[in-house]
Amino acid sequence: MSDNAYGKLLAEVDAGRKAVVVTNLDRKEKHLLKNEDLRDAAGLIPVKARKALETGFPEFLKLPDTGEAYLLEPYFPEPKLIIFGGGHIAKPLCEFSKRAGFSVTVIDDRPSFANKARFPEADNVICESFEKCFDLINLNEATFAAIVTRGHRHDLDCIRKVLKHKTAYTGMIGSKRRIKGVMEILLEEGYGKEALEMVNAPIGLDLGAVTPDEIAISIVAQLIQYRRKIYAPNTNWPEFDRDVLEELSIEGSEPRAVITIVSTKGSVPRKSGAKMIVHPHGEILGSIGGGCSEGAVINIARYLIRNGGYQVQSVDMTGQVAEDEGMVCGGIMEVVMEIV
Repeated sequence: MSDNAYGKLLAEVDAGRKAVVVTNLDRKEKHLLKNEDLRDAAGLIPVKARKALETGFPEFLKLPDTGEAYLLEPYFPEPKLIIFGGGHIAKPLCEFSKRAGFSVTVIDDRPSFANKARFPEADNVICESFEKCFDLINLNEATFAAIVTRGHRHDLDCIRKVLKHKTAYTGMIGSKRRIKGVMEILLEEGYGKEALEMVNAPIGLDLGAVTPDEIAISIVAQLIQYRRKIYAPNTNWPEFDRDVLEELSIEGSEPRAVITIVSTKGSVPRKSGAKMIVHPHGEILGSIGGGCSEGAVINIARYLIRNGGYQVQSVDMTGQVAEDEGMVCGGIMEVVMEIV
């Protein structure tokens, strides 16, 4: 794999930056193109790569002069939610936000609250003071910060530090009276009014939520709103399969088939960018949706492992087989299968 493109990709997106993996399918060459690489670059591939970064959609194309086939895969930073506070709202918030596609870190200064047993869904649980924890996390433009601590003083500790970074979303829990008091203190300390107005406080959409689960749902709803409509409006946020990308970043001794969803139409279980790996002996990592459609694609992938090459395949989920299997989907996916 050329210059370990996926290893470099993970480093780039973990730093909060977008990038494109460009694959020459005929030559089996992969390269990572960053924003700065594309800014002034000319030619069809750079132009198409810039478009992929703008829209968030992968693209399969063939060069008109040589006929060589290319796969362009845009990657956005994995949306990361940092939950400051491990109390009664943090627990359902962690669970629901993880199901909504966020990588979740929970921070609390109490060992009985900041532990993996309490937050099994969390990607990371940090037991540290709210003042010192910022040395252990990376806040960037793909970070969503939810401040749901147990007290006014801790809220202030967190919001002071968070406001020093540009984040995709910042929300803070509390009554309107409590929020007003925090904002007045921050204004007196020199924080700008414009920055404070960007804080969602009280946190969450106004659903009339009362219980911890309801409040968590209102927060997750707002996180989704920011992710889909505000942080990257009119842009597809490509699916991000970290386990698959980490596997691909490791050079394998045996050929593996990689299946990537390039485009979708209608209702489908996975969206553009989703990937899966098929190993020679049948082991699978990742998914493009499961069911009969995935099984057919796996068979083709195993053929490619034996014989080489690549293939573009249309996966139709509108037929009778999908209906008989009880699949609620009724759409079509286009996938690219390659050997790495």
